[in-house]
Amino acid sequence: MRVLMFGWEFPPHISGGLGTACFGLTSGLLEHDVDVLFVVPKLFGDEDRKKFRFISASDTELNYTNKYYNEVLKRLEYIQISSAILPYLSPEEYEHHSTITTHDSFSGENKISKHISFSGHYGRDLMKEVAQYALMASEIASGNYFDIIHAHDWLTYPAGIVAKQVSGKPLIIHVHATEFDRSGENINQAVFDIEQKGMNEADVIIAVSDFTKQIIMNKYGIAENKIKVVYNGVIPIQKNGEQNDHSKNKKNKIVTFLGRITYQKGPDYFVEAASKVLERYPDTHFVMAGSGDMLNRMIKRVAELRISSRFHFTGFLKGAETNRMYAMSDIYVMPSVSEPFGISPLEAAQSGVPVIISKQSGVSEVLKNALKVDFWDVDALSDAICALLNHRSLATISVREGNKEVEKLSWERAAQNTKRIYQSLI
Repeated sequence: MRVLMFGWEFPPHISGGLGTACFGLTSGLLEHDVDVLFVVPKLFGDEDRKKFRFISASDTELNYTNKYYNEVLKRLEYIQISSAILPYLSPEEYEHHSTITTHDSFSGENKISKHISFSGHYGRDLMKEVAQYALMASEIASGNYFDIIHAHDWLTYPAGIVAKQVSGKPLIIHVHATEFDRSGENINQAVFDIEQKGMNEADVIIAVSDFTKQIIMNKYGIAENKIKVVYNGVIPIQKNGEQNDHSKNKKNKIVTFLGRITYQKGPDYFVEAASKVLERYPDTHFVMAGSGDMLNRMIKRVAELRISSRFHFTGFLKGAETNRMYAMSDIYVMPSVSEPFGISPLEAAQSGVPVIISKQSGVSEVLKNALKVDFWDVDALSDAICALLNHRSLATISVREGNKEVEKLSWERAAQNTKRIYQSLI
């Protein structure tokens, strides 16, 4: 069985959980004898090509004589090329423009082929890159053999739709987040339209939680029997000398937020809760690890609350840096406003860190013993942090039960469930 899988990012070049999830699921599928052709807009040269089979859209030659070319151009009219959207960006990156360069080749007076160079990031030309990625998908689908198409998140849905139209093969779209998660009710209509079209065109929709499934049904009007829930897994952390035990007995406890500093992740609620906790436990330190469009606002708010000496911003962390941050932490907090799943609490739990998560998250469906609060209830969040700081036995129980639950959540298991969906469509 061979799967043509469309993604937007892949380790080590990731901006958030999407790339991590693609890596975990693809790794699991390979263990179950599923051959995956993983398509990305651009390869950076340090991906693991021994283990994974990649196709770079930037390295694909678009043939104007391809019979699907003009048809695809017409079908891409619904993508609003002029629409500006900048998810996952830091304030500085808002000023950065992604550049797309085209290199045309000619034979006599007839244009024969075209290369499109993708940035591989999330810049001001993102919508244009999404449309061009779909255009390249027509060539990729025409030139490769596969049984199933699997597209991850809205950025790749147009590519998945085109691949289905070209090949006639079944399409699965994987919903890791929706526009309502990212933006609340103030949605970007262009993104919503792409998401809804992808859901309508798909043969099966994979949702990462029942929480997400309900949004797909209620906000996008999709029938329940079309949606399958497959929970994410967690990649086992490599144990080393910096494991969490070294930090447990220190006087100054560390409470960590790790994720994109955007509306969806609720960083403002973390800052407000930190201020309340410091009134009761002034030696506590708070860490906000990540980047995003709300970073400057959070720095300003921390200064206004006069808690800068106890509040630290690390910037974006990945790989070993992330593991070290978990190792240093005494409590992990995920106060997301709307979290389809949430892999980071699983990583924290397996690192021996007690976690507090919002009730508005998919991961709350599988971490039954984690402390849970409504994202907006800053008082409840601060009380939960104080309870873990003050009662060591509560933290110990939280870690023990959390580890038991995380052991059941592997990417191997997610891959098994995904393969069953593939088999049902072939």
